Amino acid sequence: MTAPDPRTQPRQFLESLYRAAVQRALPLHNTAAWLPRPPKGRTIVVGAGKAGGSMAQAVEALWPADAPLQGLVVTRYGHIPPRPAGLAQRIELVEASHPVPDAAGLQASTRILQMVHGLTADDLVLCLISGGGSALLTLPAEGLSLQDKQGINRALLESGASISEMNCVRKHLSRIKGGRLAAACAPAQVVTLTISDVPGDDPSIIASGPTVPDASSCADAVAILQRYGIGVPGAIMSLLEQGALETPKPGDPLFAGHAVHLIATPQQSLEAAAAAARAAGLEAHILSDEIEGESREVAKVHAALARAVARRGAPFARPCVILSGGETTVTVKKQPQGSPRGRGEHADVPRGRGGRAGEFCLGLAQALQGQPRVWALAADTDGIDGVEDNAGAFVGPDTLQRAAAQGLKESAFLDRNDSYGYFAALGDLVVTGPTHTNVNDFRAMLVL
Repeated sequence: MTAPDPRTQPRQFLESLYRAAVQRALPLHNTAAWLPRPPKGRTIVVGAGKAGGSMAQAVEALWPADAPLQGLVVTRYGHIPPRPAGLAQRIELVEASHPVPDAAGLQASTRILQMVHGLTADDLVLCLISGGGSALLTLPAEGLSLQDKQGINRALLESGASISEMNCVRKHLSRIKGGRLAAACAPAQVVTLTISDVPGDDPSIIASGPTVPDASSCADAVAILQRYGIGVPGAIMSLLEQGALETPKPGDPLFAGHAVHLIATPQQSLEAAAAAARAAGLEAHILSDEIEGESREVAKVHAALARAVARRGAPFARPCVILSGGETTVTVKKQPQGSPRGRGEHADVPRGRGGRAGEFCLGLAQALQGQPRVWALAADTDGIDGVEDNAGAFVGPDTLQRAAAQGLKESAFLDRNDSYGYFAALGDLVVTGPTHTNVNDFRAMLVL
């Protein structure tokens, strides 16, 4: 299919690059090369993540029809893809809440541990892991309730902590993450297939690494909780400080013979988008697939680069596409004290609507100040930016002008972390629905 002309259809062109990135990360295209042979005993498939449904279906499609296969995979609500005609279901799929865990995730995690109990060395556990699995695979440590875990998760999500910091805490407050699922599978062989959604593609961070060793410590978790002022029950903090909630470490014999394969990564998806841009006759430049930091601050750096290219043709010549990925953060500002959603002048003002991609786009629009010849799109590759229904948003040279005509001030929307409301009013939300994969942030700037 011919890509839209970037000069006459900049938004449609950028959306086509996003689709190319997502397509590259779909499990059915990436699984076959990593599947082991059926074992002498049973094959149990378990897993969690936003791509869990499509990963399970890929295994069902590729696994020999005459080889036994059973299991349970948990994914986010609304993220089970339509089942292809004629594909028999051998792996049960269940849905649970993300980004804050719920009782459905707790029940699924309990069932997964029960399913892998009592296996033998002749059995195989195929573990399917993708981004989002940390919230979906929830089994709080002894003495920690689901409500406690939900509160800690919300606090982490709003704190501005990086994904590695959040998952360090989650691993040490869990009975299934941080290598503990692998321990429960012993002595069976464990093969983990994972789709990376984290900077650096570290399997121990993706979904909090349920089947891989964890190099972080209880002391690290305590330091993170203290750094961001996140409270946990006193008894749990004492256990952390004593090292009583430690995870299995690298070199532990329980991981002997286990295999971990990255079947899709952010870099691969950025390269697919770059190839699509070059096929349309534009130069394409990938900044990095590991960009972290506050979304609005990352946006300022991207805007400075785009302005330099638009005005001076440096460091990249025009026309071109500039791509980046990674996982930025949003620190949600607290509401006025004494107000459930703000009283008086703050009454009924939406706060905290939108995610990393939307906040990046809002910060970018503010920093670009209507710079001619620059368009941009940022979206989460799972199709959901935060907890709303959009994947991300679109920015053009006329964004601020159209917003001003409606009385919208980008600074006010940034102050209350409401990128969703801003771009919804402009008709510039990017809405795709769940994509059934997840390789994290996708950002593309077009400079003509």
